[in-house]
Amino acid sequence: MNFIDRTIAYFAPNRALRRAGARAKMNMLQQFSNSGYSHNGASRRKKSMQGWDSSSRSPQEDIGQNLQLLRERSRDLYMSGGIGAAALKKNQSNVLGSGLTLKSQLNHRMLGLTPEQAKEWEDKVEFEFGLWASSKIDHTGLNDFYDAQRIALTGWLMNGDSLAMVKYADTPELLNPYRLRLHLIEADRLNNPDSISSPSSLVHGDVQQITHVELPGGGTIQNGVEMDPSGKVIAYWISNQYPQSGLMSRKPMDWARVDAMNPVSGLPNMLFIMDAERAEQYRGVPYLAPVIEQVKQMNRYTEAEISAAIINSFFTAFIKTSSPEAGNPLGEAIDEEDRLQLSLEERLLSYELGPGTINVLGEGEDVAFGEPKHPISGFDSFTKSMAQLAGASLDMPYEVMLSVFNSSYSASRAALLQAWRSFRDRRDWFSHDFCQPVYETFLFEAVATGRIKAPGFFRDPIRRKLWSQAIWVGPSPGQIDPLKEVLAAEKKIANGFSTHEKETSELTGMDWDSNVEILRREWEARKDLPRSDGSLPSEGGDNENADENRS
Repeated sequence: MNFIDRTIAYFAPNRALRRAGARAKMNMLQQFSNSGYSHNGASRRKKSMQGWDSSSRSPQEDIGQNLQLLRERSRDLYMSGGIGAAALKKNQSNVLGSGLTLKSQLNHRMLGLTPEQAKEWEDKVEFEFGLWASSKIDHTGLNDFYDAQRIALTGWLMNGDSLAMVKYADTPELLNPYRLRLHLIEADRLNNPDSISSPSSLVHGDVQQITHVELPGGGTIQNGVEMDPSGKVIAYWISNQYPQSGLMSRKPMDWARVDAMNPVSGLPNMLFIMDAERAEQYRGVPYLAPVIEQVKQMNRYTEAEISAAIINSFFTAFIKTSSPEAGNPLGEAIDEEDRLQLSLEERLLSYELGPGTINVLGEGEDVAFGEPKHPISGFDSFTKSMAQLAGASLDMPYEVMLSVFNSSYSASRAALLQAWRSFRDRRDWFSHDFCQPVYETFLFEAVATGRIKAPGFFRDPIRRKLWSQAIWVGPSPGQIDPLKEVLAAEKKIANGFSTHEKETSELTGMDWDSNVEILRREWEARKDLPRSDGSLPSEGGDNENADENRS
């Protein structure tokens, strides 16, 4: 106890006790705060950590209230080209390509079918689905199912999420017997209605966004997604116009509430495509969100280097004159009379840089140039390093993002394999969120109308799931060295590590069963054709013909 404490204790013992208790609590707090991560990542004392604004709150506050600005900047980076556009387009071409195709895969044992019956049913349903998918299934009448996949995936990449409302045409079309339609909706139109009371709003620019609404029954609406009191998504609120659009019609802004699920069929009324990052997150984040600032700075740097290189390429001459009577040394190339009529300010504004541009300076005027030395010699290495950092955040090697494969075969193959892990993950996720629900909705209509026979489909949810089993085939990774890739595939099949079907999909993106059928027809067609030596297959006997077929 120091002198001050002893003095206080002598004159005011109760106050001294309170001071001692407070000091003991402070010592305890300091002991707890100076352990574990408080010495490192959670330190508030280290100079390197001071000034670090790391506040974080709920997903709604961290994500939902920043979505509009994130979308705007993400779209701007995509539309302005560069790394932003490259990252999105590489996902489009590798995750989807021309579109994921249906490959029905029944468990014939669980369904009590023979392999032949299962194969016949699979062929039938794939043909029927192809009939629907190749038609204009979009509600606008502009896109088929494969176009819809691309639009939905691009919407998720740019905006963080995308939507497709399930609708049905009044009557089937001539070449499409199915009424199922999809109405693709951009993320902006999923927003909170302004007619419901008790909103908490966010002002963004000149537009007020209502991001969170408390409902009377205890539920909430967050950025257009309605939850019940337990947090389960039960509906979506779609506006009839874009909230930020300058082309708003004379019709008032209105919202339609769409139930998340159809209570009769158990199928979704709205396909909501989102890759969540956090628990209880109801809206998605644009793919470029982690690198928006970095990519924008790279675009600015690139534009500055291009501008400097263009300026350095100009051949511009400046002619000095000692007096107005000096005349024009280049004759009629410059109108001397017009130059003399200009004021000093107008003459200064008339000077310009350009290919072969000649400027005449007035008396007492001079021009001086800096030496920027652009483009700098380190431009390529700097942009490569920045692309590597951006690629790491986007889970895409920079070689794939920039389509630059200047390294060895092993390094290039490693980059492709790493990229394709991400592409396959996104393909599986996208097919689970979009393609499979669409197929199950299609199959419901096909069985209900009698075009597809599936016993027990409506009575037993297990059999309904078994009839709906499928995989979705997309583009293959391609090969850097096709011979090595094919030999590796042969060894994997021979040792039971893989199957013909899987390796065919991986190498070419095709269907092995279809290939076998086509090859069988080709073998039948070529059995009567002469060989390269002019002999007929029949002259060599059956064994020789079989050997040729196998080759």
